[in-house]
Amino acid sequence: MEATKALPLTAGEIRSALQDARRLTLALVADLQDAQMIGPPLAIVNPLLWEIGHVAWFQERWNRRHLRKLPSLLKQADLLYDSMAVPHDTRWDLELVGREKILAYMQESLDDTLEHLPEEPSEEQVYFHLLALFHEDMHAEAFAYTRQTLGYPTPGPEVYEPSEAPTDGALPGDVEIAGGVYELGATRDLPFVFDNEKWAHPVEVGPFAMARTAVTQGQFLELVEDGGYERRELWSGAGWKWHQEAAAQHPAYWRREPDGGWIRRAYDQMVKLEEHLPVVHINWYEADAYCRWAGRRLPTEAEWELAASTVEKHTYPWGEDPSPGGRANLDGVFGGPVGVGALADGDTKSGLRQMMGNVWEWTDTDFGPYPGFVADPYKDYSQPWFGDHKVLRGGCWATRFRMLRNTWRNFYMPNRRDVWVGFRTCAAD
Repeated sequence: MEATKALPLTAGEIRSALQDARRLTLALVADLQDAQMIGPPLAIVNPLLWEIGHVAWFQERWNRRHLRKLPSLLKQADLLYDSMAVPHDTRWDLELVGREKILAYMQESLDDTLEHLPEEPSEEQVYFHLLALFHEDMHAEAFAYTRQTLGYPTPGPEVYEPSEAPTDGALPGDVEIAGGVYELGATRDLPFVFDNEKWAHPVEVGPFAMARTAVTQGQFLELVEDGGYERRELWSGAGWKWHQEAAAQHPAYWRREPDGGWIRRAYDQMVKLEEHLPVVHINWYEADAYCRWAGRRLPTEAEWELAASTVEKHTYPWGEDPSPGGRANLDGVFGGPVGVGALADGDTKSGLRQMMGNVWEWTDTDFGPYPGFVADPYKDYSQPWFGDHKVLRGGCWATRFRMLRNTWRNFYMPNRRDVWVGFRTCAAD
C-alpha cells in the first residue's frame, strides 16, 4: 500500500481519502469467515462484524444526521452501533445485522457522504468529513491488531502490498536535548486537530538525553533472561499487581523454545525473535520495569514532543514536507515493523530516528486535558478517558500518515499489550 500524504482538504482529496479508507477497512476483513467476524468476547477487542457496522454508523452520524439533519439509513442503528451507548461486553450478544446487509449499509453510508460533499465545502463540512475519515483510519489500525490478538492470518498483499522491510539494527547512544520553554500542543493555524491537542501552551522542559531509537527485541530479551519478570523491585505497585494477575513471564506472543531460543507469534505464524526490530506489544508496566532494570526512564509527553519537533515546532520530525515516503514506516508500506535503525531520512534535526511510525511509544504522562480544554462536538473522543490512561506518541506501521503530526496524542490503559506499542528511553535524571 502506498504512503498517504498529509491532511486532505479539498473536496476531491477528501472523497479520495474516504474511498481509500473504506477499501482498507473492507480488505482487512474480506478473507475472514463468519465465525471469525464474531470471535471470542474479550475486553480488548470488538467483534469485527459489530465494528465495521460502527464505522458506517459513525460516518452517517456526523455527515448525514448531524450536518444535514436526516434520519439514519439503518433502522435502530443507534441501539446497535453507538459505542458509548452499547456496553462493550454486550456486543457479542446483540442481534447484529448480517454480513451482506451490513456491507450494503457501509456502501450506502459512504455513497451518501460522497454525494453530498460539495465542491467548495465549508469549514464545518471539512471538519466532520475528516472526523469520519480519521475515525475509520483508527479502526483500520484496530482491525490489524485484532487480527494479531486473535491469531488470524497475516493480511495478504491485497491489504498492504508490503515492500521489503529494511533490517538496520540499533543505533547506540543518546541524543542530548537542551530543553527550554516549549509550546506543547497544537497551534491554531492547523486546519484540523483533535480536542485533546488544544491548544499550544508554554511548558518548561529541562535538559535531557533520549535514546536515538526505540528499544529492540534483543535489548528487551536481556531483561527477560535476567529474570526481570520475577524481580519485584523492578515493578511499580500497580505493575506488580498486573504482573501477578496476568502471570506474565515475558512479552505477549513470545515463547521459549526447548533449546533456549525464543520465538514470537506474528498473526498465525511463529517466527524467530528478530533482535533488530523494536519490541512491540509491550504495556506501560513492562516498559517501566525495563527502564528500572536499565537505570533509565520513560520520557514525559512534553519531552517527547519537544524532541520530535524542536523548539521551532516542526509539524513532522523531519520538518514540514507533507510526505513520509522513505522517512517513516506508516500506512502499512512494509506490512509490519522494520529495523530500528532504518529510515535515516526521517531523523529529527538532533538525530533521533523513527519518532514517527514503526511502533507507538509510551510516555510517562497520564492522559489529561490541556489548560482550557473544551470538548469538541464528538464529546466522547477524549474526555471519558482522562485520568487512567497513559499518553503514547508517534504512530505505528499501520497508522495512516494523513492524520498524524508531532502534536498528535494517543492514549491507552497501561495494561494494554495487544496494540502496536513499544517505547524508547531517556537517561535517568
